[in-house]
Amino acid sequence: MIRQAKGRTPRRPHKKPSSTQKDPVGVYCRVRPLGAEDEECCIEVISSSTIQLHAPEGFKTNRNGEYKETQYSFKKVFGVSISQMELFEHVAKPLVDDLIHGKNGLLFTYGVTGSGKTFTMTGSPGQGGLLPRSLDMLFNSIGPYHAKRYVLKTDDKNGIEVQNEVDALLERQKRENMSFPKPSSSRQKLDPEIADMIKSEEAYQTDGLDEDSSYSVFVSYIEIYNNYIYDLLEENQEDAIKPKPPQSKLLREDQNHNMYVAGCMEVEVKSAEEAFQVFWRGQKKRKVANTRLNRESSRSHSVLIVKLAQAPLDADGDNILQDKNQVTVSQLCLVDLAGSERTGRTGAEGTRIREAGNINQSLLNLRTCIEILRENQMCGTNRMVPYRDSKVTHLFKNYFDGEGKVKMVVCVNPKADEYEETLLVMRFAEMTQEVEVARPVDRPICGFTPGRRQRNQAFKEELSRKLDERGGPIDRDMHSVINHLVHSLPSLPSCELTDPHDDLTLPRLIEALQNRHRIRQLMMDEYNNAANRMKSMLQEVESIQISKDDLIHEQNGKLVDKDKIIQNNKAEIERLEKKTRMQDHKIDILQKTTKIYEDDKRSMKYELETRDQRLQREQTDKRRMEQRMHGVVTDTQHKWEKECDRRVNAMQLDMQNKLWVKDEKLKQLKAIVTESKTPGRPDPPPRQTQPQRPFREDRLPAKRSASPSPVPTVTPVRPLHRRSRSAGGEKWVDHKPLSSLDLGTVLQPVIPNAIQVSTPSEKALSKCDRYVLTHQEVASDGEIQTKLIKGEVMKTRGGGQAVQFTDIETLKQELTTVPRRKRKSSEGASASGDGTDGAWTDVETRCSVAVEMRAGSNMGPGFEHHGITK
Repeated sequence: MIRQAKGRTPRRPHKKPSSTQKDPVGVYCRVRPLGAEDEECCIEVISSSTIQLHAPEGFKTNRNGEYKETQYSFKKVFGVSISQMELFEHVAKPLVDDLIHGKNGLLFTYGVTGSGKTFTMTGSPGQGGLLPRSLDMLFNSIGPYHAKRYVLKTDDKNGIEVQNEVDALLERQKRENMSFPKPSSSRQKLDPEIADMIKSEEAYQTDGLDEDSSYSVFVSYIEIYNNYIYDLLEENQEDAIKPKPPQSKLLREDQNHNMYVAGCMEVEVKSAEEAFQVFWRGQKKRKVANTRLNRESSRSHSVLIVKLAQAPLDADGDNILQDKNQVTVSQLCLVDLAGSERTGRTGAEGTRIREAGNINQSLLNLRTCIEILRENQMCGTNRMVPYRDSKVTHLFKNYFDGEGKVKMVVCVNPKADEYEETLLVMRFAEMTQEVEVARPVDRPICGFTPGRRQRNQAFKEELSRKLDERGGPIDRDMHSVINHLVHSLPSLPSCELTDPHDDLTLPRLIEALQNRHRIRQLMMDEYNNAANRMKSMLQEVESIQISKDDLIHEQNGKLVDKDKIIQNNKAEIERLEKKTRMQDHKIDILQKTTKIYEDDKRSMKYELETRDQRLQREQTDKRRMEQRMHGVVTDTQHKWEKECDRRVNAMQLDMQNKLWVKDEKLKQLKAIVTESKTPGRPDPPPRQTQPQRPFREDRLPAKRSASPSPVPTVTPVRPLHRRSRSAGGEKWVDHKPLSSLDLGTVLQPVIPNAIQVSTPSEKALSKCDRYVLTHQEVASDGEIQTKLIKGEVMKTRGGGQAVQFTDIETLKQELTTVPRRKRKSSEGASASGDGTDGAWTDVETRCSVAVEMRAGSNMGPGFEHHGITK
């Protein structure tokens, strides 16, 4: 037979649901109570389905440093006050109902280490978890309909075989005589550690049970340690000299493409107490270790598989139908996942680091499978789900493919130290809720008439009643039955032969003997039956005695364990006492250190007060200095104002002298013009000229400019062109700085075909031939004058641009508020009768003077240009 190449695990074609009905993965959240009241809490339960995470102090979740609060929704949120019974009623009870009705289920707990996963799954005395409550509900429901032991038997290929009662009896006797552990009876005394897990008033029972079937429960318990599967119920031969390590198990695929653990021991149990004792026996072998965060930290994933076999009764309702194809098998997997942890916080070393790495890797593979399933369902992709990368995902891949319901209980610790790990758990839980699992199909119904068991039971009761009425041997003492049979024997007829031809005596005797023989056989049968019953009773008594011996042996073993626990507790007490002494020593050291710090604090406080006083004195001196400097500045300001007024008065006097000189020149010119108009008139007598008035500037000191005048420099220039050419085809760079002021003058320099810039650049200079810079400065008289510094743009050898300045034009604005000098009476007589000449002369004088800058002038910036008449 050619086997297919291993690759993607094929799906079961006949298990594909005919409808597209799917259910999301049920995700529940349980919040563990804080260990101490003064601890910081980072989780708040807002409603029955929503929780909110608060970032603890000192932890920033955003780049801008703000605190961020996130909310997560679940199917149900269980706060710190929720009991184990309420949690079971919402989470595990529906899965047990589905198990009894032939459907599979998967329930696992997920969270960081120390978040309460093991307590949620197992519980403690008086507070049973999901696992013991599920077993109790299962056996409370199927209690009256148990099949006899070994009638239903598991095979090595994840199937169920059916045996008749004779083979089952032989199997029981064989197991009793062998060295295998004998199944404990439900009537014996329970383990005190697990006896009070569940109270009687908290018991549950399912409805709608099929009474025409017999049930058998099989339990197997495995752990996945370092990605290897180990059977916790396997009995190993203990060798004190050379102990044999446990053998890992392999995963196999049955004929229905369901995954199972090959070679795993499956124990048939008949009560919840017996099932939990089997679980407790395997729990003691589970890998646990002491870490910094958890004293008994699980180092492996544990899986308890509860398999329920349901076999229908035959048509008479008396015996189990001998057809294994009619047996319905369903299973419930209760998984306690090991918590994810960071080695830096747990302080793991050596083997613990390797264990933590394997735990985190398996949980990462589970998260990857969930992400790909979600992507395939939401985006319509067909990516391969890597179930085979981890034993956990490979074992439960059938559940995610539609073989049963999947539920997850997320356990969180509200401590602020667990905030980062809790945030990752919440994101994984939020993503898991978006994965949908196909709803499992209902099991087929057999073709027998329902109510067969009740009719058969009623028939047996009626038959027993009628036999009792007739005095039958059923349920009577065997001695009275035998006496009754002896007295009922027929008496022997007379055996005397009087005639050789007597043909009646011998036949009558033969008939009587035959009757006696028949009665004797009946008595022997009754005796054999009684012997067999006695034998069975003796065997039962012996089994009870053996069970009691086993119980005594087990109790002795528990006493030994208790003694070990007591010794360990004593050692722990000694360790804690030593630790207490060490803590007392540390407290003394801390008190001394605190005293030293307090002395330093007082000295630093005194020094701080001294420095505050010094600072106050310095501030006082600073205010005094500011007041003194303010007075000096005020005096200096008054001094400069007086100096400015003096200079303005001197400038006004100078301007008056200049206007007087111009008036004299205008009078002379007017006289010449008047003489030219009257050529026939005789020349007037020469006027007596007054002596020229000396200028005040000869007596005044030299003028001081408000800003230093630049030193005249002679720059080599080329011969200037005509001014008309600058307005032609040449392009200019008009450089006006941003600091230039708008003086509001009528005459403004207008340069056509120019590029105006505030900062010259090489790009602008490369496009133009001429350059002009508008420069403003304060003149010696206090007015602002504008200078146009012109130049030509030339290329340099390096490929850049250079400007060679050629000339400067100065634009100046003056105020007309200077008062005119009064004329003397002799000067006024010369203008007899013409009162308008004086006003015309002043206006003409002011309008006939222009400022001209000659091309090629060697005068640099800062020199005054000469005024000429038009």
